[in-house]
Amino acid sequence: EMPAGCYTLFIINKAGGLIYTRHFTQDASALKLNDWLRLASTFHSMHAIAGRLTPVGAPGGIETLETDTFKLQCFQTPTGIKLVMIAEPRVANLDAILRQVYVLYSDHVLKNPFYELDMPIQCDAFTARLDDIPPRA
Repeated sequence: EMPAGCYTLFIINKAGGLIYTRHFTQDASALKLNDWLRLASTFHSMHAIAGRLTPVGAPGGIETLETDTFKLQCFQTPTGIKLVMIAEPRVANLDAILRQVYVLYSDHVLKNPFYELDMPIQCDAFTARLDDIPPRA
């Protein structure tokens, strides 16, 4: 089962479209689908702007956003896909969790011959394996 304190995982394609959402608590699903679509698009835009504002080194973008009530962690893949987790502030290993999600994404989504890149993810094996991520990723 996903580590305690994780609320929602969403995956954004390189164009900023929401291609996957998974809620791990009932409270997280209070938003409607259109709200999640707007959130993904807004985060994608903010990530791109932050990357352009980076004064030194390679342009990156937003990796972590921390507040008193939640933490948002983003892992951007080499192909531009963004894996984003929203969790309680106390969850310390979100980057490691997102890297494991990326391995599952690579193994179960990208290797699926019926999956079309940048389209919504509808892969039961991927969704089922998310629950297998150990609590201490």
